[in-house]
Amino acid sequence: MKTDIDKNIKIDENIKKEKNIKIDENIKKEKNIKMDKNMQAENIHKNVDEITINDFVTKNDKDVLELKKHVLSSGSVVPLLHFRKLNELSMIEHCFTTRLGGLSTGMFDSLNLSFTRGDDEEKVLENYKRVAEAIGAEAGQIVTTDQTHTTNVLRVGKKQCGIGVTRKRPYTDVDGLITNEPNVVLATFYADCVPLYFVDPVHRAIGLSHSGWRGTVNRMGKETLIAMNREFGTEAHDVIAAIGPSICQDCYEISQDVAEHFVDEFATTDDPHASDILLYKGAGKYQLNLWECNRRVMVEAGVQEDNIAMTNICTCCNPSLLFSHRASHGKRGNLGAFMFLK
Repeated sequence: MKTDIDKNIKIDENIKKEKNIKIDENIKKEKNIKMDKNMQAENIHKNVDEITINDFVTKNDKDVLELKKHVLSSGSVVPLLHFRKLNELSMIEHCFTTRLGGLSTGMFDSLNLSFTRGDDEEKVLENYKRVAEAIGAEAGQIVTTDQTHTTNVLRVGKKQCGIGVTRKRPYTDVDGLITNEPNVVLATFYADCVPLYFVDPVHRAIGLSHSGWRGTVNRMGKETLIAMNREFGTEAHDVIAAIGPSICQDCYEISQDVAEHFVDEFATTDDPHASDILLYKGAGKYQLNLWECNRRVMVEAGVQEDNIAMTNICTCCNPSLLFSHRASHGKRGNLGAFMFLK
């Protein structure tokens, strides 16, 4: 689309100016909060056993996520984030990692889950083992994606266990995984993009998908639900879902060419939530709300609004506790989302 995006959104210049002022004020406020919290987090970073959920910068006061400090058989402590809504489901175990509790050093400090960014492979493998033990599994049960910002979803089972961790990955270009087999640990990876969790309690099936801006505009959430329906008979209205920690709207600046894709896919002239998706900053720059976009993808695909848990923790706002590509200018490790059926 080559038409003027401002005309599509139909925001007149006065409204733009008001929004720009509000954005500027929010950005200044956010920067002050981040500075205060990051100073605290630097001290907490080496005292993993003392960290609490209150040490995270949050975007609202909703009690969506909890931080559990898992004590391993070695005595090491691995802090993991868990959705309260998903914790209500006894059929699954899940988590979202922080950057704390691992062995990696330097820019990978310390629970890095990437084998491909230059970290010591033995340390990365040990990090996987720690996460697996923390959630009651083993590293050899994990199956990983090969994320290239597609909407490709792969069904996996026990035959695929260990792929990407203890043995080589035989496939490429897979950003989502689904299974209905117990003890198959699905794993996807992040450093600002959006983790999407799906649980079908009726057919005992789960899905876990990675959704960056390309995946979001191409409706990765919907594609995951379509795959679960095809493979397991999943109906979207039965699904319990979660949108995991990722970059927030205040931190996610995009250019006009990217914004145009979202106007085409999400914004309409009578859409009361248009401003929840894109906020104009001026000079062809916008702030994009990936959380809201993915929530709408889920709802429009049939997931009940009350069945969706949305993060209030931003990766970019918490660079001492979570890996963020933007906050670190690309010098970082990977976080992980994990989930399996018991």
